[in-house]
Amino acid sequence: MGDDLGRRVDPSLPVYVYVQVADDIGRRIGTGELRPGARLPSERDLALEYGVSYETARRVTKLLRDRGLAITVPSKGTYIQAPEHGPADGGDA
Repeated sequence: MGDDLGRRVDPSLPVYVYVQVADDIGRRIGTGELRPGARLPSERDLALEYGVSYETARRVTKLLRDRGLAITVPSKGTYIQAPEHGPADGGDA
């Protein structure tokens, strides 16, 4: 289980590991593997799943929130959020 997930992160690449993990989760959202409303694993479990540090996993969830892909509910967890379309996407101005 951890072996195939570990292949998604390559520390030798010139891309931060937390960005690689967030990109992978973003791909999983794009393919429908992770659907809106689904709960992400805890940061500690994410760290174990991807073979990264806990602090790296925290940066992953922050980046996912910054990208609008996830929302964190205190004391409940982090959930996949449906992609939002801003007013620039054809709203009336």
